[in-house]
Amino acid sequence: MAKIFISAAIPTSGITSLQAAGYQPDVYQGNGLISHAELVAGVADAEVLITPLSTQVDQDVIDHAPKLKLIANFGAGFNNIDVNYAANKAIAVTNTPDVSTASTAEVTVGLILALMHRMVEGDQLMRTTGFDGWAPLFFLGHEVKGKTLGIVGMGAIGQAVAKRLHAFGMNIVYTQRHQLNVFTASKTDATYLPLTELLQTADVVSLHAPLTSETQHLLGADQLALMKSSAYLINAARGPLVDEHALLTQLQQGKLAGAALDVYETEPTLTPGFADLKNVVLTPHIGNATVEARDAMAKIVTDNAIAVLNDEIPQAVVNGVKAPVQPRD
Repeated sequence: MAKIFISAAIPTSGITSLQAAGYQPDVYQGNGLISHAELVAGVADAEVLITPLSTQVDQDVIDHAPKLKLIANFGAGFNNIDVNYAANKAIAVTNTPDVSTASTAEVTVGLILALMHRMVEGDQLMRTTGFDGWAPLFFLGHEVKGKTLGIVGMGAIGQAVAKRLHAFGMNIVYTQRHQLNVFTASKTDATYLPLTELLQTADVVSLHAPLTSETQHLLGADQLALMKSSAYLINAARGPLVDEHALLTQLQQGKLAGAALDVYETEPTLTPGFADLKNVVLTPHIGNATVEARDAMAKIVTDNAIAVLNDEIPQAVVNGVKAPVQPRD
């Protein structure tokens, strides 16, 4: 029987699906993230690897898996996998797009509201000293209505965020390599701006771009300095899009009103200093952490595993290897 190695626990629905198809997957049982050595051992005789985006699948891992046909990434991103090297070895790499869109958009909206209305700060106050009672100037935040939301990366998630916050009365501007067609842009009255102009204009900047060599530190010190001192930065995309040390400096010097981060530059490590700031909301990469999204992701990776083992073409291939392949020598 073909071996399927799963390098982290996934929803039970995924395991059940594989078992119903006649496979008994080998699931990593350790605590925390799998180590490189454990991963190498697990894929040694595997034809399919199902892995979360927190696990690095590099050339060394691939070289230790001579039978591997598929790397099914449990996540919309795939920057944790050397996709080009996998393609050279005729190994298909797939991801789980679209099913995270609603959840990540909702979390983004929640981060913006929590930050601008100081909800987390208020929660901490009530759990410690409490307050003396309602007063006209006490604990003031800001409404999103009438503010300008700048979206960097207007893909599916960016558009979902725009749709939700346009309904809240925000003005939408966006930037990306290619402008939206008129019909799509008209759904949220979205206006295209170059990145520099967007940063200078927006009251809230929300990142939804993929992580590539071109987008790493997309917002560095020079870019962050363009933002209004009253503006907020939201990152629920990929941590390395932002130079966190530059962001921390801007916040510490009062040159930004606040930030909300769900992802981190050296994840899972938090850059020292952020936790000390009251105007920063920090969440542990929960953008698609819903039962609904994770079950949908499990279905995609297990469907792809079954398809490849049946010599069928998987869905959501990201490295061009779409034809069924035979085990390598």
